[in-house]
Amino acid sequence: MDLINMFLNLVAPPFTFFTLLFLLPPYQALKCFLSLLTFVFHENVAGKVVLITGASSGIGEHLAYEYARRGAYLALSARRENRLRSVADRALELGAPDVIAVRADVSRVDDCRRFVEEAVNHYGRLDHVVNNAGISHVCMLEEVDDVTNLRPVMDINFWGSVYTTRFAAPHLRNTGGKIIALSSSAWWLTLPRMSIYNASKAAMFALFETLRVEFAPEIHITIVTPGFIESELTQGKYLAKDGKLTLDLDIRDAQVGIVPVQRVDACARAIVNGACRGERYVTEPKWFRVTYWLSVVVPEVIDWTYRMLYMTSPGEPAYEAFTKKILDMTGAHRVLYPETIQTPEIKTD
Repeated sequence: MDLINMFLNLVAPPFTFFTLLFLLPPYQALKCFLSLLTFVFHENVAGKVVLITGASSGIGEHLAYEYARRGAYLALSARRENRLRSVADRALELGAPDVIAVRADVSRVDDCRRFVEEAVNHYGRLDHVVNNAGISHVCMLEEVDDVTNLRPVMDINFWGSVYTTRFAAPHLRNTGGKIIALSSSAWWLTLPRMSIYNASKAAMFALFETLRVEFAPEIHITIVTPGFIESELTQGKYLAKDGKLTLDLDIRDAQVGIVPVQRVDACARAIVNGACRGERYVTEPKWFRVTYWLSVVVPEVIDWTYRMLYMTSPGEPAYEAFTKKILDMTGAHRVLYPETIQTPEIKTD
């Protein structure tokens, strides 16, 4: 066994290099051709049934609006029933033929089962399932006295997607449907103070990459890896170290820093376009794709940048981070952040 591995250590790198050298150009040409075909002959979701978790705000809310404009039937879930009903009413105004809104907590397996069953019983089918529900936290791991306070991050972000997908999968097989999984660029851009959130999104990415093989060819999967998008997360809503939801614009500024925040409606439109074209991955804003290659090629530079911009001295609060000071000195947030996240007028429910 050792000799075999030694042989592969010597042979595999040059073999892979020369194989890619000859095969990569025609492979990429084929992909471009197929991409053009899907751009022209993309899926029409009018009359199809779309299930969206975490639809009461942010990306989930605007995905509901985007699908509604295209004539899809909607099944929406979230924990905030009043807010969810407002989104459902707006979706009807935008063109959705019918919308059902179901209060559900995706961290509870029974809620996920009930939500999927209500959608299927109401419409008789499922065509798209959007695993969007998510929550973030902002704190160093060593600052947390009771680490189980951060368990909701994994329960909602990861297990909520597992539960919903498990119950929806048989119905999607019947229709040749699609799963849209909202992971995050945080699985490769691992910002400090967000360790469990980053891990939950990495777990989501690995989960749906595996399910892509297990569910093929009946179910297609699009994995979405957004950067910073206009939402409650970039408004400063997060889980604190004591396990309570908190609103703090100063901490938000320290975490988002001098990175531009994309408007949520543009992000939602790109996600639905990508899903309808059958794309494997959607990254918004598109320039964030570059950061993946930077994390692979020069990981030490990424680490150094994080330490310089985001880390503070021991005992200093997070809002003393250098990136926050740049924002305060230059007023750059007025250019980099949409108006909706510049003020503290945030939904607190």
